[in-house]
Amino acid sequence: MDTLQKEIIKELKVKPHIDPKEEIRKSIDFMKAYMNQYGFFNGFVLGISGGQDSTLVGRLAQMAVDELNQERQDDKYQFIAVKLPYGIQADMKDVEDAIAFIHPSQVYEVNIKQAVDASVKAIQDAGITISDFTKGNEKARERMKVQYSIAAHFNAIVLGTDHAAEALPGFFTKYGDGGADLVPIYRLNKRQGRELLKELGCPEHLYLKIPTADLEDDRPLLPDEVALGVSYEDIDDYLEGKEVTETAKNTIEALYRKSAHKRHLPISIFDDFWK
Repeated sequence: MDTLQKEIIKELKVKPHIDPKEEIRKSIDFMKAYMNQYGFFNGFVLGISGGQDSTLVGRLAQMAVDELNQERQDDKYQFIAVKLPYGIQADMKDVEDAIAFIHPSQVYEVNIKQAVDASVKAIQDAGITISDFTKGNEKARERMKVQYSIAAHFNAIVLGTDHAAEALPGFFTKYGDGGADLVPIYRLNKRQGRELLKELGCPEHLYLKIPTADLEDDRPLLPDEVALGVSYEDIDDYLEGKEVTETAKNTIEALYRKSAHKRHLPISIFDDFWK
């Protein structure tokens, strides 16, 4: 294992082996501790996409608020799940299945199509062409904006689903899905997230589903691994300190270097990581 691989593993806090029960407990306790520290908040908000990551974080969040309410012997805390389709979502059945598994305190649906299309049109009216890829980032940012608006209404905290296998290549939209308050599974890689869902009794089709951000109109349901140019298995192996092919290693490390700015708060004159 070379020096850069060691540095990345250290930065992203990935363990080569996990105990799913222990990691479930760790995430729940983290959310509860934050809520207890800042007692003026009443719960958590998260967009549910029907994929592995939001299903996992959503279930952990609901478990956290259930425990908090039981400990307080009231119903102050709630987890609010938000369905955020752009028009008609092709995999909406998976969203419904995820919500059935999570059993959230409340569920809302906000269709972001009108807002995204209006934003794109306003920019185009100024004479600037928006690519389909850039429009995809508009969708991600609109989804996060909606979650923050809902969180403001309910005095809640916005959760994020970022984990180590997405953080490494920067596979998230800056100030979109990367703009949350808490990221309860940040230290886990993709296969470890599957282990937690399996332990929690999640329906298999939700954690065995091919991961997709599904942000592009021209390439609907594009698999993450196609967009990245490397598999999650290779990324997970790399994060666990295992050997991967030279091609995979070069791709992973190039993605890591290119996306450094996405893992960092806005840059000031005191920062030197980018030099």
